[in-house]
Formats: sequence, structure tokens, C-alpha cells
Amino acid sequence: MLRKLMLNSIGFILGFSVVFVTLGAIATEAGQLLARYKSLLAQVAGVVIILFGLHLTGVFKIKALYTDARLHSVKGGSTAGGAFLIGFAFAFGWTPCVGPILAVILTLSAAQDSVTKGIFLLAVYSMGLAVPFLLTSLGVGRFLKFYSRFRSHMHAVEVGSGVLLILLGALLVFGRFTIISNYLSFLNRFAL
Repeated sequence: MLRKLMLNSIGFILGFSVVFVTLGAIATEAGQLLARYKSLLAQVAGVVIILFGLHLTGVFKIKALYTDARLHSVKGGSTAGGAFLIGFAFAFGWTPCVGPILAVILTLSAAQDSVTKGIFLLAVYSMGLAVPFLLTSLGVGRFLKFYSRFRSHMHAVEVGSGVLLILLGALLVFGRFTIISNYLSFLNRFAL
């Protein structure tokens, strides 16, 4: 039973990962075509990211992010292949939950100099989404208990994420995004 549950969970994760990684590859390819307008696009992307941050903090709401596109006719059955199809469909209807963060990752992906880097960003994003699904499938009961306690903190997590997006957007608008890579390379020296 656990084996079947894990196979179905992995199929579901692979389904939404295919969608997100493909979006990353497309965003990177489009970004490369627009590379000569990189500084203007970075500023526009920064403004968009700031708007998403303001949305997450609750300053205002973007109603389009609350629309829900569900594919009720997709039947998954109880096989890993069916779970893959449901995960694939789920990725398209999940924008109210992941819209702002996914948009930021796609924006960063579009700014990459190779499709491989864009694919990598979205693969890491998909893995980050996969962890809760795998943990949930391993311990649904424990997860529900944890989530019922954690749910009261979700607004704080959203506001914190929104503030982070606003800061990242401001760095893009003012052409100071390299501060992050400089900081991370500074941390890397301590790790060695």
C-alpha cells in the first residue's frame, strides 16, 4: 500500500514538474531573444515582482491570481501514470497558490544566459514543491496535525514572502541584483 502511494505521489510530482520545467525552458529561450533589452526588462520585471510582493503582503489583491482553472474531466485512476496526468493538469490550475512565486522564478529564468540554467531553476522549484507532497504521502496523519497548528502562521509566511519579493524587485529595478550573488559568494568562502 505504501509503495503504491509513493509511486502515485512520484507520478503526480513528475506531472507538475514537467509543466514547470518546460515553462522555465520557454522563459529562458524567450529571455535570450530579448537579451538586448535586458536592463529595461530587468526594471519591468522588478516592478512586476514588487507588485506580486505587495499582493502577498496584502497591500492590495490581484484578483486574477485567485481564478481557478480546474480540469475536472481528467481521470487519474489509481496508477502512477494517472497520477502523472493529474499532476500535469494540477500545475495548470494551481496559480492561486504559486502564481507570484512561480512568476518570480520564471522571470529569473528568463534572465538566464542558457536554457539549462532556466531548466535548473524550475527543476529546483519543482523539487521544493515536491517535498511537502512526498512528506504528506508518507505521513498524512502527522502532516494534518502539523498543518492544523501551522495554519495560523500562514499569513505571516505570506507577508514575509511578500516583503522578500519587494526587496528582490527593488534590487532588479535599481540594477543592484548582483548584491545577492556577491553576498552568496562571500558566504561560500566561509563554507570552504
